[in-house]
Amino acid sequence: MNALFVIDVQNGIVEEGDFTEELNKMEQIIEGFKERDEPVIFFQHLDEEKESPLFEESRGAELHESLRHHAEYIVEKRTPSGFFETDLEKILEENDIEHVVITGFNTEFCCMFTAIAAFDRGYEVTFIEDATGTLNNGDTYDMKNLDIRDFIGTVLHWSETIEVLDYDEYLDL
Repeated sequence: MNALFVIDVQNGIVEEGDFTEELNKMEQIIEGFKERDEPVIFFQHLDEEKESPLFEESRGAELHESLRHHAEYIVEKRTPSGFFETDLEKILEENDIEHVVITGFNTEFCCMFTAIAAFDRGYEVTFIEDATGTLNNGDTYDMKNLDIRDFIGTVLHWSETIEVLDYDEYLDL
């Protein structure tokens, strides 16, 4: 069975940029999973630092209203990996999950780390590149004109261990 991971769609990230396109794609993917009665697992990153936009006791840490009503499961995490010190593996085992589909934020952190951790644990992984988003850009990394989603998607694709698709390619499956 398949499960959808919706990673860190939280106020502290979503409200800092225009992610309308990414959120629409995520919602369409979520609705497809629900139609097939496959689990949708949301992740909520919680930080202890009060300055963080995802501070655990702040509105920023809450799941964004655009998608939170779809959350069947919510996995709280404190690292970029959705597996590290969480109950995720228990949820996946209880639902006989073999294949996970990755969407959410930030492409180059929590989405990538969780995809790699899932592969390392023996799951088949599909990463929907344009159904992820990031607040960062080439200036963040001092790499002018860096397209972070494309870069991460290319690296994961070249690994030949994680399937990387665009939203339209995913719909064609």
